[in-house]
Amino acid sequence: MNKKLPITAIILTFNEDIHIERCIESVKQISTQILIIDSYSTDKTLAISEKCGASVFQNKFINQANQFQWALDNCHINGDWILRLDADEYLTPELIEELLAKFTTIQDNFTGIYLNRRVHFMDKWIKHGGYYPIKLLRLWKKGVGSIEQKWMDEHVKLAYGNTTELKNDFVDDNLQNLSWWIQKHNNYATREAIEYLNEKYNLFEKDSIALDSKTQEASKRKIKENVYNKIPLFFRAFLYFNYRFWFKFGFLDGKEGFIWHILQGFWYRFLVDSKIVQIKYLATKKNKTIAQILSDDFGFNL
Repeated sequence: MNKKLPITAIILTFNEDIHIERCIESVKQISTQILIIDSYSTDKTLAISEKCGASVFQNKFINQANQFQWALDNCHINGDWILRLDADEYLTPELIEELLAKFTTIQDNFTGIYLNRRVHFMDKWIKHGGYYPIKLLRLWKKGVGSIEQKWMDEHVKLAYGNTTELKNDFVDDNLQNLSWWIQKHNNYATREAIEYLNEKYNLFEKDSIALDSKTQEASKRKIKENVYNKIPLFFRAFLYFNYRFWFKFGFLDGKEGFIWHILQGFWYRFLVDSKIVQIKYLATKKNKTIAQILSDDFGFNL
């Protein structure tokens, strides 16, 4: 039996009964505490979570950033470290072994640990298109990290200390069908449109990671804000897909990868731009502010 580490795993859920047992069973091999922060699921998520030994809390969902920060601020966290996972993610055996072998040394010298995210789509590992490895700060010392308050693409901010990386992966493998995936990304597109409009019109106070760091997430954020967002709407979706599919060898991911890169790298980006245009059009047509349109027509109270 593996020795447990002083890690509290926090997992956000809403109707995740297809995924949650797989996620919990992977993290319980290293975590002393598992907290489920649920958005009032109507399926078997809560029963499965409790059966697997997790503690369940419920809170009204606004966005991922707000929900996770609520957990940090309101739940009693036993572990010295916090692990963030989504319900459709799990730790590989190789990552578990690496954590068990290196954690004692790491916890004395660092306050944050970057893990590699490996995306599976239709049972296919998406290795190309710039999609692997994606290095994310998912493990940090309690009291050191907070979640940047963004509607989309939020990251962990560390108050102090240095970070390190592990070489093995956790896996993002959603088992739902394409109809579910499209609806999820339809919702994401609205949130991403909000972030774009906020950058342009200062709708609300911005919160961001330190962009002067040399991390992958900081580099990607700088490219997005200083390059991608400066390219004309719609045209940038074409450029981004071609960059991913041809110049970053996305075509090597086979037919599953073709579907993934088209949907995630082009359709989704095109949808974001379409929503930006629609929101601005509605604001002009109805003689309202963009913030009023987002509230009245889309249900987002900024």
